[in-house]
Amino acid sequence: MLTYTYRCRTCDHTFVTQQRITAEPGAECPKCEGTDCHRQIIQAPPFHLRGGGWYADGYSHKKR
Repeated sequence: MLTYTYRCRTCDHTFVTQQRITAEPGAECPKCEGTDCHRQIIQAPPFHLRGGGWYADGYSHKKR
C-alpha cells in the first residue's frame, strides 16, 4: 500500500490516504465528502537504516 496526498477541488482540503498501486486514482474528501479530488504526490514509505552493521551480509569478506 502506498500513501497518497490528495487535494479536494471543492473545499480545497488536503488529506492523506493509503491505496494499492493498482487502484484507480480518486478518493472521497473526509471534510466535505466530495469526490472531485486530485492526487498530488506519492509519498515514500518511512524506511530508515539505523545502527552499525546493517550493510553486512556475512559474505562480503573472505576468511583468511
